[in-house]
Amino acid sequence: MEEDLTGYTENAVTYAAIDIGSNAVRLLIKQLESDDKPLFSKVLLLRVPLRLGFDVFASGRISEKKEKNMIRLMKAYKNLMKIYGVSAYRACATSAMRDAENGPDIIRAVEKKTGIKIEIIDGQEEARMIYNNHIEYMKGRKGNFMYVDVGGGSTEINLLADGELVCSRSYNIGTVRLLNGAVSESEWQRLGKDMKDLVLSYPGINIIGSGGNINKLIKLVKGRDSRHSRMTVASLHELYDRLKDMTVEERMEEYAMKPDRADVIVPAGKIFLTIADITGATYIYVPVIGLADGIIDGLYTSRTSGRQIAD
Repeated sequence: MEEDLTGYTENAVTYAAIDIGSNAVRLLIKQLESDDKPLFSKVLLLRVPLRLGFDVFASGRISEKKEKNMIRLMKAYKNLMKIYGVSAYRACATSAMRDAENGPDIIRAVEKKTGIKIEIIDGQEEARMIYNNHIEYMKGRKGNFMYVDVGGGSTEINLLADGELVCSRSYNIGTVRLLNGAVSESEWQRLGKDMKDLVLSYPGINIIGSGGNINKLIKLVKGRDSRHSRMTVASLHELYDRLKDMTVEERMEEYAMKPDRADVIVPAGKIFLTIADITGATYIYVPVIGLADGIIDGLYTSRTSGRQIAD
């Protein structure tokens, strides 16, 4: 899937992020428009559903077929970064690669054959990177907000009180894990206990959601009014009840979903609603920001952590 190819300016400072998730692998390229604020414009966003988690959460390993496809995809992404004159990039892998027994071997193979160096980041760093990119969104907001990023392999949570980060947590609960029956009861219990404890200290929590599924869910809830980035938890419950009783094929036909969205959207809804119900949240806010945006924000902030594209 390709999204929003906006104006590309030659010789502008350009950053790229590769987000290797459990369901899809994304390439995001942004250009620096103004160094004062800073202000970025999106040049390119690509999403390819490699679905690494379907291998890992079932067998503990990434298959040879998906390893080959990963190498092919990294070659393609490298060429695109060259075409767009990317100044620096960072490639980060999350839950599926963290759990894969052969993850380190695949990372070495990718670097050897493509020159792309992939970093496996832990859940805490993933949560921090997502939070850092939301700081601007939180300016001036009073009250208690919980950032919830639901991925294929894990869910990252950041709690903010009056704009200040209180805690970051990561749970091995994700959409692809749920589809594979690979989420333990003890992990659900840990999530539930943590949420109940946080509500006692920080009442009146509302949720800020991120990830491809929550963006699709709010579009389905709001319809033509999807420009508004807020929905009620009650409206999400109504949609979830409809979706969970449909087959994947019915969701694809009724809601124009791709197969790799139609199967994971119900587990995503379950995770968001579980957290919303425990915390007593009334609203879920959905800014269009994700891990890849956080990676680029980090590249700009540090100016030194990015990698150059090798020939």
